[in-house]
Amino acid sequence: MNFTRWSARFPGTQRRAAARTEHAAAQAKRGEGAVPAARGGRADPGAERSTPADGHPADSTVSGTGTGTGPGAATGTTPAQRTGVLTAVPSLDELPVREVLDRLPALVALVHGPEHRVAYVNDAYTAGFGARTPGAPAHEALPELGELGLLPLLDQVQRSGKPRTAKNRTAPGGASSYTVTCTPVEFPGTGTGTASEAEAHHAGVLIHLADVTDHAEAAERLRASERRQREAAVTLQRSLLPQELEQPDDLRIAATYQPGGTEAAVGGDWYDVITLGAGRTALVIGDVMGRGVRAAAVMGQLRTAVRAYARLDLPPHEVLQLLDGLAAEIDASQIATCVYAVHDPNEGLLAYASAGHLPILVRDEHGTVRRAADPTGPPLGTGGWLHTSGSIALGPGSTAVLYTDGLVERRGEDIDEGVAALERALAGAQGTPSVICDRLMRALGVDADHDDDVAVMVLQQPARSGADAELFHNAALELLGGIEAAPRARAFAQGVLASWRFPVELCDLGVLAASELVANSLQHGTPPMRLRLRRTDRRLIIEVTDGDDHLPRRRRAEPADETGRGISIVATIASSWGSRRTPGGGKAVWCEFALPDR
Repeated sequence: MNFTRWSARFPGTQRRAAARTEHAAAQAKRGEGAVPAARGGRADPGAERSTPADGHPADSTVSGTGTGTGPGAATGTTPAQRTGVLTAVPSLDELPVREVLDRLPALVALVHGPEHRVAYVNDAYTAGFGARTPGAPAHEALPELGELGLLPLLDQVQRSGKPRTAKNRTAPGGASSYTVTCTPVEFPGTGTGTASEAEAHHAGVLIHLADVTDHAEAAERLRASERRQREAAVTLQRSLLPQELEQPDDLRIAATYQPGGTEAAVGGDWYDVITLGAGRTALVIGDVMGRGVRAAAVMGQLRTAVRAYARLDLPPHEVLQLLDGLAAEIDASQIATCVYAVHDPNEGLLAYASAGHLPILVRDEHGTVRRAADPTGPPLGTGGWLHTSGSIALGPGSTAVLYTDGLVERRGEDIDEGVAALERALAGAQGTPSVICDRLMRALGVDADHDDDVAVMVLQQPARSGADAELFHNAALELLGGIEAAPRARAFAQGVLASWRFPVELCDLGVLAASELVANSLQHGTPPMRLRLRRTDRRLIIEVTDGDDHLPRRRRAEPADETGRGISIVATIASSWGSRRTPGGGKAVWCEFALPDR
């Protein structure tokens, strides 16, 4: 077998030969390392040039190069040159290739023919997989190649005549990993048969297996570390999200969070539901720009701040204004988008403010989907912007969807196309909020391998009828005139609560609370004034509004004081109480009584 014919085809061989030629030429140009090629004997030290007996000058072919280091570096000569003995550099074709292959630490095998019959395996291959029978097909003599999935690769290399590399192939038993390079080689033909038959029978493949077990183990340790970091980020993310959503009396709410696939770092998507009292509910969804634990930590701080600001019962745009300043203080390099909305069942509206977030979608009872079209402000953390509030109707039978950009954003597509696709999916989605969440995720193609975090919140305002509708009532009275409005308010409350068939004790407490709130409004407020009574299946709500925006506070009244006890009395007898400023100016003071279990 003629190894010298294909030895020059080893990867890098031609590059090394060219490099040596260029290096020798450069030294010859500088006058370094160029010596006459001796044809025998010892050079005359005193002669500047050696001339043979025939009178022709000696051959000046370059046969050595100076390295410029070590002994003799000052003169550019080698020890052999200093002693006058000139040696020629052997040609690459004269190297004993078989011996070189035998000594390689990498595993080398040579196969030939369409069945990839074994022509040669080196000592390292034999030590790794055992002795192999020459001439046997690879699928019989080299079963490990089949287990490494290399037999189809050998066919590809032989057909295409181009080398192929397969990285990190695990050997049988999982003990070692190899990067395999298959290089086409040609054997000398026999001169018999047609050209195609000769090519098929004399084409071979040199298989080079480099042991990369250490690299593979290091990569696996890195992947394991990344998995642990991802698991920690996902755990942190989920722990910062509400473990159980609050369920208001007038809404049905469900939400879901889907982290990105294993190749994507965890983001900062979050959502929350906050009951504000008097039947009102705050809903929030947001997305911190960035990935990993840091984004999740910033998200947790913003979510905690939202809950704190929500307790102030501020309008949506004022909550976002406070969040904007806080986001800049937490981390000026990270910004976040957010929608903060408040549902008021008395008004049938969803008031909201948006900081760079995607629009809320609402499907009414007739199946028409509308998009909250009011302009949005910039993301949180940018500063220098006054946010504004908008509103969208959310009546009985309506469904609203709040979501993050991972649901609708796709590479190569405009995000408006994704929002339009979500609108079409929402128009046809029926069922409970949790069912709609799942259907929207499937319709938008979100699965375990999705490349971004997704948070979705669905809320419904049920259309109640029959016995269920009897558990939800509203009644209101305009408080006209002066102090004479107080007895009218007590009589109104007494009649309404009795008609709602509350127990006598609850009726008495409700009338007392209504009387105290009306008296407080008559004394400290300004017209217009209104008393509103509302019942749900869980609580009785009493609320008084007036035109003055000064919020009452609970204080300790001295024994000699004739006033100042109204709010204290209400706080004592009611389950909870509170106050807020109304959007058109003025305030609302309310209290709630929990109803006994049915």
